[in-house]
Amino acid sequence: MRPFDYGDEKIGEVEILFIVASYMIAVGVLTLPRQLAGTTAFSDGWVSLLIAGSISTFFIWIIIKLAARFPNQSFFTFASSICSKPIAIVIMLWFAANYVTIAAYETRVIAIIAKQYLFDRTPTEIIALLFLMVVVYAVSGTRVGIIRLNILFLPIILVIAILLMLLNVQYFETKNLAPVFTTNWEGYWKGAKESLFALSGFSGILFYMKFVKRPKQAPKFAIYGVFIPIGLYLLLYLMSIGVFNADTTSTLVYPTIELAKEAEVPGGFLGRFESLFFTIWIMAIFNTTSLAYDVALMAVYSLFQKAKKITIIFALTPIIYLIAMFPQDLTEVDELSKYLNISIAGLSIFLPSVLLLLAKVRGIKGID
Repeated sequence: MRPFDYGDEKIGEVEILFIVASYMIAVGVLTLPRQLAGTTAFSDGWVSLLIAGSISTFFIWIIIKLAARFPNQSFFTFASSICSKPIAIVIMLWFAANYVTIAAYETRVIAIIAKQYLFDRTPTEIIALLFLMVVVYAVSGTRVGIIRLNILFLPIILVIAILLMLLNVQYFETKNLAPVFTTNWEGYWKGAKESLFALSGFSGILFYMKFVKRPKQAPKFAIYGVFIPIGLYLLLYLMSIGVFNADTTSTLVYPTIELAKEAEVPGGFLGRFESLFFTIWIMAIFNTTSLAYDVALMAVYSLFQKAKKITIIFALTPIIYLIAMFPQDLTEVDELSKYLNISIAGLSIFLPSVLLLLAKVRGIKGID
């Protein structure tokens, strides 16, 4: 067995759809309506969301086109051929640090929300540790196993989200959406920047493209994968505005969970829908965290190819946990997300564009 065994199974281009969607559907679902309501007027946040969605769609297309030029090659291999091995090493370190921090951020946020809504007597540190241990168990297996979990969980997550909106239709007031187009361009752009964090993080696809059977078919499925979270975020945002109005939504820490608390299941057989909703939503955050951790593992392995997988996991897990516990309160957690936003923008927008441009200018292309 190789020291870092990911299995010999190839994945289909359809799996790229699930990976992209799972990366994007996470903590942002719970917080994005508040962030958009705080930067735009009335229901104008949908404009910002569509702007961010268009930007994400364009750059994920760039990422897939870049990786598709080098079929069956690892990201580190073709990055080295494009811009030299020393620069590729720096890029791998950047990816490792970024995705370790993403895993830590998701872990901390899920611990905060779980303590607030489910386990109010359990210390945040314990909740975070237990969640991280489950993620570690997942990434200790094969890459294909993680992807299969995404394929299993994503439909369940989407069904519960749709059910949440259907149960809130009775409280929806269309008057809360009007008037429209009253936000200035600065407000639209601020809202778009907030949305980009929720719709980004997909640069990890660069590592998974090596395993795709038909990489030339992957771009369109990646685009389909972007459409799923964009549509979900858009519907949840409009539902939050319609139920609570923009002013109230901007003051709610987690508007989507508040929607779940408002929902009433006919027949009264489920008294607290928010508990079911949050339990299911842990799946979404688990998907994102496990994928982020897996990308960090692959980035580190690119630099230490003789290291065993379990050794890298033992090295990274304490780091992730310490980063997750470093912020002292929710304000500092939000500050961490701002720094992450900058790093993610660099990896998802700037870096792939530069690499693709250099590859085209220098005529560098892999052998199919």
